[in-house]
Amino acid sequence: MTLQMDVPTADEYPTRKATEPALLYRKDPTVWGSADTGPFTDADLRGYDTRGYTQVDSLISGHEVQAFREELTRLGSDPALRADERVVVEPTSNEVRSVFEAHRISKRFADLVNDPRLVERARQILGSDVYVHQSRINYKPGFGGGSFYWHSDFETWHAEDGMPRMRACSFSIALTENYSHNGALMIMPGSHRTFVSCVGETPDDHYKASLKSQEIGTPDQKSLEYLADQHGIDVLTGPAGGAIIFDSNCMHGSGGNITPYPRSNLFVVFNSVENTSTRPFAANNARPEFLGSTDFTPVGR
Repeated sequence: MTLQMDVPTADEYPTRKATEPALLYRKDPTVWGSADTGPFTDADLRGYDTRGYTQVDSLISGHEVQAFREELTRLGSDPALRADERVVVEPTSNEVRSVFEAHRISKRFADLVNDPRLVERARQILGSDVYVHQSRINYKPGFGGGSFYWHSDFETWHAEDGMPRMRACSFSIALTENYSHNGALMIMPGSHRTFVSCVGETPDDHYKASLKSQEIGTPDQKSLEYLADQHGIDVLTGPAGGAIIFDSNCMHGSGGNITPYPRSNLFVVFNSVENTSTRPFAANNARPEFLGSTDFTPVGR
């Protein structure tokens, strides 16, 4: 089912509209389901509700990791795909940074986003059927993987894709070992309860620049200092095959990778079918389909 809704929706999380940044209280639950609706235990869900994230050490097997690595190499070296807008390269090295819409480019990744190991957990957290709002492969090669500055994904999805509420979650599935020194994901635990309203109007076609280095929609330093002082920073490591599952409003980022060891992962965003996109809340036009899907067909059915 493909649908772009034009029904006006109240803006509960205004951003990019004022001249000063602001910290706003979250108005949505973090966990919408319960322990009897999926594989997460009650303790798992309580931890996710408190921190805004959880980790699963072995979501996919070693054999599957190897198969996905081969697919990652194939996609990253495909010259035809390299010319596609869905492939983003590092601004300085010209190395592949991300490949978007992985589940539509690759049958192997399409099977993964419909896998019960992912879908049942997403349904449990979000309390409904889910669809894929976005998928991508992040490469972050050794000696050249760039950083991702602190940000809330929801701020962008709300402002530029028209996602109304904080009812989405992301799966970051490791295809390589995540060390503390090779650009690991950092999250401010508990930051998902505060929305940072950012300053600066959204330029037209902002995505073309922001996918390489984002400036509009990034939080100000004072807000980041406050959140870090309140919550601290967790550096999330783990084996290949493990997954980090985190709330759409978690403040997170990652440093560059100057080690020889790549950090590659598959990133899948599941959104509730009860939270489908409307018109963008702070942009003239929605981003392309490969960044914010308007195909709301439930996965895993």
